[in-house]
Amino acid sequence: MNFALLAERVDEAARHATAIEQLTLTESFSVDEAYRIQRASIERRSARGERVIGIKLGFTSRAKMVQMGVDSLIWGWLTDAMLEEDGAPVDLGRLIHPRVEPEVCFLTGRDISVPLTALEAARHLDGVAPAMEIIDSRYRNFRFTLEDVVADNCSSAGLVVGPWSCRVTGLRNAGVALRFDGREVQTGSTGAILGDPLRSVVQASRLLHRAGLTLPAGSLIMAGAATAAQPLRAGLHVQCMVSGIGQAEFTTTLINR
Repeated sequence: MNFALLAERVDEAARHATAIEQLTLTESFSVDEAYRIQRASIERRSARGERVIGIKLGFTSRAKMVQMGVDSLIWGWLTDAMLEEDGAPVDLGRLIHPRVEPEVCFLTGRDISVPLTALEAARHLDGVAPAMEIIDSRYRNFRFTLEDVVADNCSSAGLVVGPWSCRVTGLRNAGVALRFDGREVQTGSTGAILGDPLRSVVQASRLLHRAGLTLPAGSLIMAGAATAAQPLRAGLHVQCMVSGIGQAEFTTTLINR
C-alpha cells in the first residue's frame, strides 16, 4: 500500500477544500496504518513550513465511542497554521463542510514522554483555556469509517483558544455553552469529556507513549468536545463559554471560495 499517495489525497483535499471519496472505498487498511497515513500527511504540511504545536483528542465521550463501535480515543496533530486568533474572523472559504465544537485546551509546562496519572498530569500543565475546534472532514457528505477519519487527521481543521487560566483541576463538571450571535445552540458540561477533561491528558500521555512520541513543553492538548458539533455558516459571531475559566470567540467570513 502506498501510504504517501493516500496521505497526498487527504492533504490535497484539505489544501484545496475539495471533497474526496472515502479512502476505504478503494483501499483496505487498519487503524494503525491509518495513523501512518495521518503522519505522512502532517509531514507534507511540515515540509511546507507548518509547525506542530500540539495534539487533539477525539471520541472522548462514551456515546461517540459506542456510535463508532470503538473502545479507545483517537488523536491527531495541531499545527500553527490551524491556530486562529481569539476574536478574529475565520474564513470558511477554505473549508468543505465546517463545524465547531466547544472544548477546553491545556498547555503543557513539561515534556510528556511517559504514561501519567491524573496527579502527574496536573503537574505537567501550565494552564487551561476555553477553546473551540473547527472540524472539517475532507470526505464527501461527511461520511467516513474509523480508519478514514484517523487518516484525515481526525477531521481537525482549526482551533480558537481563549485566555489562559491556571485552574487546571476542578473542571469535572463545569458548564459549557456554545452561542451563535448570542443565542445558545449547544449546552453541556466538561463532564462529557471523559468525566473530567484532565483525564484527556492522562489518555494523551498513554497514546503518545504507545506511539513512541514525546509531546514537548509548551504544546497544546485539545481535550475533546463537550457537546455535539454545530455546523457553521458565514456571518456568525461564535462564542464558547466555560464556567470558571472564561470564553473564546470568533466571527465567520466567506472569502476564498
